[in-house]
Amino acid sequence: MSDPASQLKKGVLEILVLHLLNRGNLYGYQLISELDERSDGYFKLKEGTLYPVLYRLEDSGLVESYWEQGTGKRGVRRKYYRITAAGKAWLQEMTGELALFYHSIYKIMGDERL
Repeated sequence: MSDPASQLKKGVLEILVLHLLNRGNLYGYQLISELDERSDGYFKLKEGTLYPVLYRLEDSGLVESYWEQGTGKRGVRRKYYRITAAGKAWLQEMTGELALFYHSIYKIMGDERL
C-alpha cells in the first residue's frame, strides 16, 4: 500500500501546477522550486513526479509547451509550459470543487481538532 501523504499530494498536483502556470509561464525546474518554496517543503517533488503531471495536462489540452533559448552564459534551451483557455476554465471549476471538498472534510472532522 502506498504512503497516504503521497496519495493526498498526488490528488492536488494538477490543480497546483495549473494555479502556478495561471500566474505565468514556467519551466519544469521553476515549477518544482515554486511548489517547494510556497509549501515550506511539503511539496518537494522530483522531476520524475512532476513531468508525468505536465504530460497529462498537455495531453488533455490544459497546458501547452514551447521551447525558449536561455539568456545566461550557457544559453540552454528550456521547455516552458503555459496554461490554455481550457486549462483556465478547468482550474476555476476544480478550485470550486476543492473548496467544497475541504469544507466537507472540515464539517466531518473539524470538531475533533486534528
